[in-house]
Amino acid sequence: MANLDEQAIKALTHLCKIKCTEQEEKSLLEDMKKILVYIEQLNEIDTENVVACNHVLEVHENVWREDETGACMPRDVFLSNAPAKIGGLVRVPPVIKNT
Repeated sequence: MANLDEQAIKALTHLCKIKCTEQEEKSLLEDMKKILVYIEQLNEIDTENVVACNHVLEVHENVWREDETGACMPRDVFLSNAPAKIGGLVRVPPVIKNT
């Protein structure tokens, strides 16, 4: 099993760019340990003679449909629901920051 500890959780939260309190990190560590125990249990299952499958259903049919264009919502109506807007566009918070 992978060796998970507080340092590993701190590294993972840093890589994932999420902020966790100390209590959240402890909870996350316990949850991840439980997940790894479950995965180890799955590894014990004998799948030697099990045929691989690509689909769980026997029916293989095309689920795609043709694209259909419709009437567009007027921009002012669309923007009336936006919490922030700038220059006729929806303003969103930055997702990539220079650190």
